[in-house]
Formats: sequence, C-alpha cells, structure tokens
Amino acid sequence: MRKFVINVNGKSYEVEVEEISDGAPVAAPVSRPKVYDSAPKPASAPKTAPAPKAAPAAVPASATPVSAPMPGTILSVNVKVGDTVKEGDVVCILEAMKMENEIMAPKGGKVVAVNVSNGTSVNSGDVLVAIE
Repeated sequence: MRKFVINVNGKSYEVEVEEISDGAPVAAPVSRPKVYDSAPKPASAPKTAPAPKAAPAAVPASATPVSAPMPGTILSVNVKVGDTVKEGDVVCILEAMKMENEIMAPKGGKVVAVNVSNGTSVNSGDVLVAIE
C-alpha cells in the first residue's frame, strides 16, 4: 500500500492506493474497428422547389385594390368576379397568428379580379381582390 496526500478545492485528503502488479506496465486491450459487409446507403435526392405562384390577374388602373394587411392564409373568399359589393362587405377572411381577420371592401362597386382562393398564403400588401 502506498499513501498519498491529494489537494482538491483547497482541502487535503490522505488516500491509500494498493498496487496490484509488480510495477511492470500493462497493455490495455485494443478493440478492432467494426467492418461492415455492405456499402452505406446513398444519399436521397434533394427535394425539388415548389412551382412558383401564378402571377395575379392584372388590376385595371381604375380599380381599387383590396390588399392583405399582414401575412397569413386565406380561409375563405366571399366574392367572385362580377359580384357587386357595398363598402364594408367582407370579401375575404384571412387567418394570421391563429386569428381570423375579416377583410372588408373599402368602397362599393363591382368585383373585377379575385387573385386568391381558399388556402392561399399571402404576404402583406398582396392584392386579394380588385373593385371597380
């Protein structure tokens, strides 16, 4: 048995260690690397990008655009081309941050373009509907 004094975090400890060999170095066993019979699986093909969105219908210069006030998803479109709307009529319902927002007609008139459908993702400023 051999005695040692060890300092740990400022405290001194006296320990006894028993020697189990005659002092000759002992080799540690070496493990062999694993060998696999098959080659690794090939990487999967990268996913293709989704098709770009179709360009929105042209809005006549005399028409008033109804734009998305924030990014979100269209839950319902309540008008179609040719419908007559009054100021304040709900033309679309936009879901943003789990809230349903009614998008209202800013003026009365005839719907000349509908650029979205149910489930369409929109950004702020995207033209949803045009009223003339």
